[in-house]
Amino acid sequence: METATSVTTVTTGLVDHAAAEAFLRLHHAEHPQAGPVAPRLRQVRAEIERFGTYSHTHDELVYGAQVAWRNSSRCIGRLYWRSLGVRDRRDATSADEIAVECVRHLHEATNGGRIRPTITVFAPSTPWRAGPRIWNEQLARYAGHRAGDSVVGDPRNAGFTDLVRRLGWTGGGGAFDLLPLVVQVSGESPRLYDLPPEAVLEVPLSHPSQRWFGELGLRWCAVPVISNMCLEIGGICYQAAPFNGWYMGTEIAARNLADSDRYNQLPVIAERLGLDTSRERTLWRDIALVELNVAVLHSFDAAGVTITDHHTESRRFLTHLEREERAGRTCPADWSWIVPPVSSSTTPVFHRYYDQADLRPNYVRHADAAALSRGECPAC
Repeated sequence: METATSVTTVTTGLVDHAAAEAFLRLHHAEHPQAGPVAPRLRQVRAEIERFGTYSHTHDELVYGAQVAWRNSSRCIGRLYWRSLGVRDRRDATSADEIAVECVRHLHEATNGGRIRPTITVFAPSTPWRAGPRIWNEQLARYAGHRAGDSVVGDPRNAGFTDLVRRLGWTGGGGAFDLLPLVVQVSGESPRLYDLPPEAVLEVPLSHPSQRWFGELGLRWCAVPVISNMCLEIGGICYQAAPFNGWYMGTEIAARNLADSDRYNQLPVIAERLGLDTSRERTLWRDIALVELNVAVLHSFDAAGVTITDHHTESRRFLTHLEREERAGRTCPADWSWIVPPVSSSTTPVFHRYYDQADLRPNYVRHADAAALSRGECPAC
């Protein structure tokens, strides 16, 4: 899924003993095969006292990344949290190496259209060095080119497009120009990398009955890889840890392409459908919105690309919730994100309340990550 928990946090790289201990006890409690926790606690305490931080084993990293998904209160697709594939790339430290691994992530996660939930974890922040950063909100996003008082492309990314232009990107001027990848490692200036076209699968949009729909020239990337959130495990912050699930159709059709401050396609579609847009009472927006959602689901299916619909995913989320309750765990959920933006009251997730909790491990967002996505960069 494209959504994830959004929590502001600040890290100096110094690890809190209590956070490390809580994670290790959780890991050993859920994985008895890891053996008694006491020896590992002694080892980690000694590392923290000496270095101010410690290193996760590969098994701890895999478990932490998966549980971070389990704890993400804004994600409806957590039923599959155990299936998250973890690519441990903590040894890739240069910007060039990180960019290469991001491209490999796209290839592996896309998997020819059969999307694999995947995370690539790069080196963490330490007391002596900040971890690498990926400035992009997602690995593959479309530029927003300012043209007077309007924007060609995605207005959400207009600020970031301005930023990468200041950094030297020339780009194009189309509605679906892929933004470059921006990677920064400690002590160096940010570097730009154009994504190879073959690394980003895009789905052209058509409609099963409205033949004119293809003439709109709409398309969307197949895989939502969130790349500006910190994976926080046991007090350690992995600032660069791009991760993905697969899309729910409403994320594209009811938000990205439909919102008035995004691609704003509802008036265009309503006109082509011949709807009366002179009054809100005709519900022209609702009709156009449903047809746009039909087109997205149809197009992804026709292209052989994994996608889910909001009715199916709502039922799956309640299955996940029941499993977590049976396991004796809290399942935090943000109602405003879990409930889909189309036909909300027809989905089972609408008709109940959820626990609110900020659990760790989790995916959290630093305040400066949001600033970068708006194009605010004091160093530029």
